[in-house]
Amino acid sequence: MEQTPLLRSGEEMENLRPKSCQDKISAFWTTVWKGYKSKPISHWILLALSSAAMLVAFPASSLLSRIYFANGGTSKWIISWVAAAGWPITALVLIPTYFILGIFPTPLNFKLAASYAVLGFLSAADNLMYAYAYAYLPPSTASLLGSTSLIFSALFGYLLVKNKINASTINAIVIITAAMAIIALDSDSDRYASISDRQYALGFVCDILASALHGLIFALSELVFDKLVGRRSFHVVLEQQVIVSLFAFIFTTIGLIVNNDFHRMATEARTFKGGRSSYLSVLVWGIVTFQLGILGGTAVLFLASTVLAGVLNAIRVPLTSSCSYYIVE
Repeated sequence: MEQTPLLRSGEEMENLRPKSCQDKISAFWTTVWKGYKSKPISHWILLALSSAAMLVAFPASSLLSRIYFANGGTSKWIISWVAAAGWPITALVLIPTYFILGIFPTPLNFKLAASYAVLGFLSAADNLMYAYAYAYLPPSTASLLGSTSLIFSALFGYLLVKNKINASTINAIVIITAAMAIIALDSDSDRYASISDRQYALGFVCDILASALHGLIFALSELVFDKLVGRRSFHVVLEQQVIVSLFAFIFTTIGLIVNNDFHRMATEARTFKGGRSSYLSVLVWGIVTFQLGILGGTAVLFLASTVLAGVLNAIRVPLTSSCSYYIVE
C-alpha cells in the first residue's frame, strides 16, 4: 500500500501557505500585465479614447437634454430625434477608412440587416424613455435610477453573450452601483414644481425601463459582433453605429411627423430662453454629443465587453448629476 509522505515538497508547502496581501497584489498586477501584453498598443489607445468619449459625451448630452426642458422645450420626440440624428457624422468617418485601409464594406445579409433594424428600434425606444426621465425627474433621482444600467448590462451580458460573472465581478458591481447611488443622492437639485405626481411616476418608470433596455442593447450589440460580423477590424464598429443610428433616426423621424413636432420646433425656438440661437445650439451640440457617446459605447463593446461598457455608463452618472445643478440651475 502506498503511504502518504510525511514531508511535503517545497512547492506543495508554498501552495498551502496562506497568501499575504502583497502576494495577492503581485498576482493581480501579473494578470493585468499579461492582459496588457496580449493586445497591441493600438487596442489600448482606442479603448482609452472610446472610454473617454463615453465619460465626456454622455454627461454632456444628458445635460443638454436637461437644458432643453429647463428652458422651454417640451417635446420628448425632439430629444429622441436629436439622439439619433448624428448618424452622418459617423458615416463621414467610416467612408474614408475603406480607402485608407483598402477594405470593403461588410456584406449586409438579411440576418445582419434585421439585427441592425431591431437595435435601431430598441435605441429609438430607449432614447424616448430617457427623454421622459429628463423631462420629469430631478437629476439626483434620474442619476440614481440610471446607475442601475450596470446591473442590467452584467445580467444581459451573462445571459446572452456568456460574459463571465465571478465573485470579483459581483463585488465590483455592488460597490460601483452603491458608490454611484451615494454620489447621486448628494445633489441639491429639487423636483420640478410644475411636475405632477403622475408625471413624476411616469418618469420614474421610464428611467428604470430605459436603464434595463440600455443594458440589453449593450449585450445585443456585443452578440452581433461575436456571431454575425466578428471582431476583425475597428471599421465594423463604425458600420454598426451608422446603420443602427440610421434605423433609430428613421423610427424617431416617423414619430416626429406623426406628432407634428417638426412644426413645434419653430414655436419652441421663438419662446426658448436665450432665443433661437440658444435653441439651435442645444439641438446641434446634442446631436454631436449623443452620437459621440453612443459611438464610444459601441467601441467599448467591441474592444472589451458589455460589463465594462456598463461600468463606464454607471461612472458617468454622478458626473451628470453633480454638474447639472451648476450648469442648469
